[in-house]
Amino acid sequence: MLSNRILRGVAAGEITLAFQRWPSPLARAGSRLHTAVGVIGVDEVAEVDPARITDADAHRAGFASAAGLRSSLDKHGRGAVYRLALSYAGPAPEPPPEPVELRPRERAEIDRRLARLDVSSPRGPWTKAVLEVLRQRPGLRPTELAAGLGRPASRCKSDVWQLRELGLVEPQESGFRLSSRGQSYLDGPA
Repeated sequence: MLSNRILRGVAAGEITLAFQRWPSPLARAGSRLHTAVGVIGVDEVAEVDPARITDADAHRAGFASAAGLRSSLDKHGRGAVYRLALSYAGPAPEPPPEPVELRPRERAEIDRRLARLDVSSPRGPWTKAVLEVLRQRPGLRPTELAAGLGRPASRCKSDVWQLRELGLVEPQESGFRLSSRGQSYLDGPA
């Protein structure tokens, strides 16, 4: 419905209006569009006369002039012209991970590898405690994890990396979270 140029402009705060030629309105005021650049809010939709579009409107839509905007509208489709007031509502929420069902053999292998990590650590068992913290606080950075566990940040980064190699933890924009495999492991039989 909206071009990549418009989406990028809205996300950057440079575009606040869009003009579309449609046979009937394809958007409603108050709707939210989940796009590649994030969530775009459609704050207002109104049918307008193209002759009444001003240069100021065209600038808000990312065009140099109203004449250029009208020319673009004439090239794209038939029907009435609709003015959309747009806003950037933030990044799209991350979809929840797809559930994974671990087979008994996979679970046993994870148990074995976690036990090896726990036994080789001078501080004793740590793997399940870290996984539980990440379950409770997804997006936690290793430095925050370290502060919560009273450990040096460099050690916690190493710990998280080892759990990531097992596929139990995955990076997130703000830090780390349990992967679907890690979630399944913790939710399964003890």
